[in-house]
This record gives sequence, structure tokens and C-alpha cells, in this order.
Amino acid sequence: MRILLFTGKGGVGKTTLAAATAARVAGQGGKVLTVSTDPAHSLADALGTELGAQPREVRLAETGTALHAAEVHTRELLDGNWGELREHLQTLLHGAGVGEVDAEELTVLPGVEDLLALTEVHRLASSGLWDTVIVDCGPTAETLRLLALPESLAGYLERLFPAHRRAVRGLLAGVAGSDRLDRWDAVADGLGRLAERLAALKDMLTAEGTSVRLVLTPESVVAAETRRTLTALALQQIRVDGLVANRLVPHPGSSRSTAAGWMRTRRAEQEEVLDSLREAADVPLRCAAHRAREPIGTGALLELGAELYGDADPLENTSSAPTMRVGGGGRSLDSEYTLLVGLPLHPAAEVDLARIGDELAITVDGRRRLVMLPAVLQRCVVTSAVAGDDGLTVRFRPDPELWMR
Repeated sequence: MRILLFTGKGGVGKTTLAAATAARVAGQGGKVLTVSTDPAHSLADALGTELGAQPREVRLAETGTALHAAEVHTRELLDGNWGELREHLQTLLHGAGVGEVDAEELTVLPGVEDLLALTEVHRLASSGLWDTVIVDCGPTAETLRLLALPESLAGYLERLFPAHRRAVRGLLAGVAGSDRLDRWDAVADGLGRLAERLAALKDMLTAEGTSVRLVLTPESVVAAETRRTLTALALQQIRVDGLVANRLVPHPGSSRSTAAGWMRTRRAEQEEVLDSLREAADVPLRCAAHRAREPIGTGALLELGAELYGDADPLENTSSAPTMRVGGGGRSLDSEYTLLVGLPLHPAAEVDLARIGDELAITVDGRRRLVMLPAVLQRCVVTSAVAGDDGLTVRFRPDPELWMR
């Protein structure tokens, strides 16, 4: 299964390029579904047709083939999927003496709507009806939060209701002073299903066939955000298979008019931005020209897809998972170990490290990830950390109090 997620700063044209890629794949005979998880859906506008929560066929008259498309409506999913588990949790909290208002507030799971949107993508991808699912995600900040949710919520769930406690029938029912074990059984079953769903989503996002394609316009501010996004996605161990620079101003030729002079200046500025991105990002960079008319409808999208990919495979994915490996070794207290975390750090990146039990909290530009340390490093202490071209190298030495146990 190939899952390709498009994202970028709001207004850069990610929806159009996601739809053009889907049209290109379908035009070549591929079985493709394109689905929007952006709360401000515009996929239907790009395709020039009405869309709903259920995938519908969109015919490509120019090629005689078809793609399928849908727009995820999280409010409907929220009412249907999360409501039951939330009611069980509220019942449990009531039994423990928590007031009705407090119980309702405590069972509001942050980001649950985003989580359900991602769950719907997983459901559609797992149906076996399509070989490729192309996702039109929300703007960059929302997408980064979306992609980090499965891991962060899984950690939250495990801390709040550890798996070994969920397996003990009636444990929390007893704490709450209730003799109705069926209440806890319902909660435990619901939490178990949620944990399984989170694990499946994490596996989907880090799978070899899943990658992100970042859309940008050739502007310094947008390029700076793109570099930060590359780092944030690597921190989550998510592959990025390429960048797409949209709205590249055409070359004006040899004309000496005022308009041509403006275009030459603007194009030169854009080329400088693109050169800086090529140096900073070790992924393919494709370009799409600024068009006089908006590419709306399947015909215009097929034309854009042909321009963007040419003879290349629109689904090409040569990216690899960001590295995270342990080096060094030894048995004595003088031994040294290293943990290399492959992150494409931009020059102004703000990096912070903290040890939290058996985990290492890595924060880059305000985005944090908890990394479970290998067993040998759990018995060590951090001595230093260095940021380099190959990422972040953290050095450890054995903790005398733990090493010999």
C-alpha cells in the first residue's frame, strides 16, 4: 500500500498538487483514492465536483480512467466513534465521586477530531479497494500535530491506564467503590481498542510505503518553515520523499518591458530560494509553473500532473526512515556510548534534551518527542550532546548505581 500525504503552509497550493498527482496516477491506470483531512476542505473545488464523506468515482474523460475522492467530516466520526468510550469513562469517574461537569471535562481528549480523521484514512487504506491513497492534509502546523498524535496519545494512555492494569478485571471498579464489574469491563475493552488503533496508526505512518510530500512557494519565509518541517517530521520518524515548489514565475525571455523586468527579478529571487533548499534538503525538488488560470477540473489537473512529473513515477519514494542508532560500547564504568538521532537540523534550530526515566525527551524548535532508550542506555547518564550535519549525537556513560545490577 502506498500512502502519500501532501502538506504545506496555507495557501501554497497543496490541495491542487495532491489532486494533480492523484489524476496523474489514475490517468496511468492506477487505482487511487484521494481524500481530504483538511478542516477547510477544497478538494471538491479542485476536482470540480461535489464530494462527501464516502468515496465517489470521478471520471477522467481525457484518459477514460477514474479516481475516487472523499472529504473526511470529523464531527460525524466524533459522534459515532468516540462517544461510546467517553460515556463509559464518565460513568467510571462518577462512581469514583467526580462531579458530572468535571467528569465531562476530564474525558475531552485533546486532538480527538484529528485522530479520527487519521483513523478514517487508515480504514480506507486498509479496505483493499485502492493501491494508492493520496491525502490532502491541513496546513503544516495542523499536519505536524496530526502526525504526532498516535504516538503522543499512546504514551498518554499508557501513563493514565497502563496495559497491565487494564488487564486486571474490576481493578478501577474496586477503587471507585463499585461492585459492578461490567462498567470497568466496558471501559477496559474500549481503552484496549483505542490502544490497538493508536498502534495501527503509528505503524501506518512509519511504514515504508508512507511518506510526506511538502508543497511550498519559492519564498524565503515559506522555505524557512519548510526546513523546520523537515526537522519536525524526522523527529517523528516519518519519511519525506520530496518537495514541490509551486507557482514558479516563467522566464520572460529577452523582452525589455517593465513587466519582463519584474518577472526577471522575481524569478531570480525564487531561484535563490530553490538553491538554498536544494542544499539544505536531501530530497528531490520538483517545480510547477505559475499558471495564468487556476487548474480546476480533471483536464487541467492532468495537464499539471504531466508537467510536474514528466516521465517519472509520481509515486516514487526513495526516502528512508530517519536513522537512530547506538554506537560505542564496553563493560567498564569508563565505557562510552553514543546515540545518533538523524535530524536535518537547520542553522537556527533550538535543541533541548531532558532525561525522563528510561526515555530521552528531544525538543527541537518547541516540538518534543519522547524516545525510549535501549536497555543498555537506560543504565547510563547523558554526558553531552552535539548537533552536526548528520544529526544529533548524544553521549552516555554508565551510571555506577545501575551499571553493575
